[in-house]
Amino acid sequence: MKPPLLLIGHGTHDETGVAEFGRFVHRLRCRLDGLPAEVSGGFITNARPQLGQSIASLVARGHHHLVALPLSLTGDRRALGDIPGTMALEQERHPTLEYDLGRPLGPDPRVLRLLAERLADARAEMPRFVADEPPAEITPGETAVVLVGHGSTDPAVNAEVHRVSRLFWETHAADLLTVETAYVSHTRPGVPGGLERCRRLGAKRVIVLPYVLFAGAVLERIWAQALAYGANHEGLDIRCAEVIGDCEGLADVVIDRYEEALAGAGHSPAPVTIPAATRPAAAVSGRPSVVGPVAVPAIGTAAPDVPVIETLDADALDVETFDAEVLSSEAFDAEVFGTEAFDAEVFDGESFDAESFDAESFDAESFDGRTEAAAETDTMIGATGHAEAVTEIRGGSPDGPLAQPGVASAV
Repeated sequence: MKPPLLLIGHGTHDETGVAEFGRFVHRLRCRLDGLPAEVSGGFITNARPQLGQSIASLVARGHHHLVALPLSLTGDRRALGDIPGTMALEQERHPTLEYDLGRPLGPDPRVLRLLAERLADARAEMPRFVADEPPAEITPGETAVVLVGHGSTDPAVNAEVHRVSRLFWETHAADLLTVETAYVSHTRPGVPGGLERCRRLGAKRVIVLPYVLFAGAVLERIWAQALAYGANHEGLDIRCAEVIGDCEGLADVVIDRYEEALAGAGHSPAPVTIPAATRPAAAVSGRPSVVGPVAVPAIGTAAPDVPVIETLDADALDVETFDAEVLSSEAFDAEVFGTEAFDAEVFDGESFDAESFDAESFDAESFDGRTEAAAETDTMIGATGHAEAVTEIRGGSPDGPLAQPGVASAV
């Protein structure tokens, strides 16, 4: 027998939404009875049955491994609640409990097809109570759609609804004027804002298409906002479609997510391949290890014999065994030489001999390979910055050589 399916629903105080959620759970029980697999459902907050009660009932019947599936069109954790945290608490109550977490439902191509069915129903001619004159013919090019999502404080979730609108327009409503996006709450634009945009684009008919699973308070708010806008724009034909609702097409998507979670397809991360140009260079015997990202040469330039090292670990640097041939840096750590302004462009790593370098007898005045623009920039450091540099170069002694403004200093 396969592990049971546990559906996790939005917490709601609306009895209509809770009842439709219960009917959908019953539909899945009938569908999965032949596998065989049990189906249960619960809400994290605000409604019954609570998720903990459903889990306790499954454990009491001998199930210790289940598939938890968020019954949601988006991955909005703020709306659904902390599912991993809630399941962790349930595992503390039931130490033998194990679970697999399935993916949200949308945007699945079958969900888009269900939206297209709801749109087709709303586009069909509806009976008119007053028929003084036949209505003017409205072409598809004069018809627009406002796809309405819940709305979230998470911008990524709102962007996902925008993506669904674009996918729906290109795959199922390419003949229409446009498919705009709106939200019930938490963000802009609201339903009136989406309708107004369609009107300004020249639409004569706008169909409000809820991107919502079940009927309830959210659907009523969508319709109320659309009707309020239509009362002030009598020349615009506004129609409201139904939600996706309890149907066989939605059950197909849920069963597919269930089988996917069992197979582990939703939890196997794609292998990450590191290009050879970005892999850390292997340590060379007798040389200190340098850890850092390896720069990739620009397109069209010859690759250097030695990889360019952008960041050098000063702690790993041993001056006595330091081989200058491996150093070709754009951002050298100046703390190795006790200076705040080391210019890597004038440093020739090939001609630098670490063994013959005498820091005490090095004269900074003879080391000036900088441009005038760089020198003028250094003169803007200020008296405080120069005082700190002078103290460090002298090693605390007032008799040491002074650093010249605009000249890179080294110890």
